[in-house]
Amino acid sequence: MELFDTAGESPWLEPIADGLVVLRRHALEPAQALLSAIDRVTAEAPLVHRMTPGGHPMSVAMTCCGEFGWVTDRQGYRYQRTSPETDFPWPPMPAVFRQLAQNAAVEAGYPGFDPDACLINRYARGAKMGLHQDRDEQDFRWPIVSVSLGLPINFQFGGRQRNERPRKILLEHGDVVVWGGESRLNYHGVLTLKAGEHPLTGPYRYNLTFRRAR
Repeated sequence: MELFDTAGESPWLEPIADGLVVLRRHALEPAQALLSAIDRVTAEAPLVHRMTPGGHPMSVAMTCCGEFGWVTDRQGYRYQRTSPETDFPWPPMPAVFRQLAQNAAVEAGYPGFDPDACLINRYARGAKMGLHQDRDEQDFRWPIVSVSLGLPINFQFGGRQRNERPRKILLEHGDVVVWGGESRLNYHGVLTLKAGEHPLTGPYRYNLTFRRAR
């Protein structure tokens, strides 16, 4: 428990690169409300391990909420208004999600951000996300807002080219990463999640990624 006792910490802003900041502990206060909202969304749109265009299952279980959801399958990467599993529209984005994303964007210097898509990723032991760019959105002027809940993980943030060596940033429960501007199309990912047990999320790490798709 002591390892994850961050409740007494006040939030602070940590600039990392041009256009990229980490808002440390920014999501601590609403963490329980965020996790309850995740439970409501996943009851309607369950977490699944999607397939990459190459036919490989992702190690991360994911779902979405909001006007658009991001999906991957043999047809490629894309946003769409309905869940592939149910053919129903994605669940509405919870108000606590939207408020957190908008506040974080303002704190990071990106006012006016109004996300229409939220990806919910659940990492279990051994799950990871390779270096990639977020470039399926129509307007790259808007930032990406990424919220970490549960177990810690190492975030990798590289450059515009895949072969640029990324820097490694430890993300803990309640941390929020925001990047845009000069860093908007930089490669990024997370290293393999190590085994652990968090008081609120058990053996998992949850990631909320907010985007403006259209």
